[in-house]
Amino acid sequence: MKAAVFREYNKDPTKVVKIEDIDVPKIKATEVLIKVESASYNYNDLWAIWGDPVKTPLPHISGSDVAGTVVEIGEDTTKFKVGDRVVSHSNMSCRICEQCTAGREYDCKERSIWGFQSGPLWGGFAQYTHLPEVNVAKLPENVSFEDAAAISMVGMTAWHMLVGRARIIPGQTVLIMGGTSGVGMAGIQIAKLYNCNVIATAGNQQKMDKCLELGADNVVNHREADWYKKVREITKKEGVDVVFEHIGKNVFPQEVGLLKIGGTLVATGATTGYDTTLDLRYLFFKGTNLLGSTQGTKAELEQVIYWLSKNKIKPLISTTLPFSNMVEGHVMMAGAEQIGKILTNPQKL
Repeated sequence: MKAAVFREYNKDPTKVVKIEDIDVPKIKATEVLIKVESASYNYNDLWAIWGDPVKTPLPHISGSDVAGTVVEIGEDTTKFKVGDRVVSHSNMSCRICEQCTAGREYDCKERSIWGFQSGPLWGGFAQYTHLPEVNVAKLPENVSFEDAAAISMVGMTAWHMLVGRARIIPGQTVLIMGGTSGVGMAGIQIAKLYNCNVIATAGNQQKMDKCLELGADNVVNHREADWYKKVREITKKEGVDVVFEHIGKNVFPQEVGLLKIGGTLVATGATTGYDTTLDLRYLFFKGTNLLGSTQGTKAELEQVIYWLSKNKIKPLISTTLPFSNMVEGHVMMAGAEQIGKILTNPQKL
């Protein structure tokens, strides 16, 4: 089969990611073999290629989001059959520890992200891949492989942030940072599904317009120095109930300052840097809740797929690349100029 493989780390993906012929994987008794019909890019694909901040196993196939068709099942597999349409659940955990059995597999000490920390040669950018049946969810017939691959990780992550962690309720004002990013586009739609008032941010006018199309009630440009002042004006100086955060260092102090008394900031990333400052008076005088969030549960993924099937959540898709030129997707991700998710179809060279 064809797979996108890199055998060393490099800051330039075009120098190391190559389409190679490798063996179709042999599955374990509790696994399924999937013919990959669509695979989506995430920022952790770049981290894998860079070898920073985590040294991923080499040789490596990245890719944490796939949708496709089951073509083989292990002898102990009970929930799937050949021909099933499926999507990946990338949060891998032991399933037997206290955290896992309490429904918190994202807190498992053995947790890893498939396609990022898995390997060697075990990820989604390949014509065939394999997963434990517990890491696979079924797709309704009216959900395309492309939409499923584009929404699976980012939708699950956003759902966990807003519903699982921040516990949003109707009528709240929610600030979605980076509204046209993968998690941002999902965050806007999930918050509107819960009848929240949504203020989104984006880095240019085109992206701002797209946030409004996704359902945001207001949008500001977070590249402007006074962006947070505009948010405060929109809220008539009351502030916001929830901040949906994944940008990091450049905006974190201002985000915390925008929270109402008892407000919540939920964070899942820090693309502009990890080290930041915080005025602790906001923390204790205002009863601020600062929450971390990573990945999500399979049940949360299935919630996203359900609402996708009802056309209440819809991913933004920027482009679909031929597999022979799939490394261009990594270059686009690094530049962050696209609006929406980048996909590739390993079956189409």
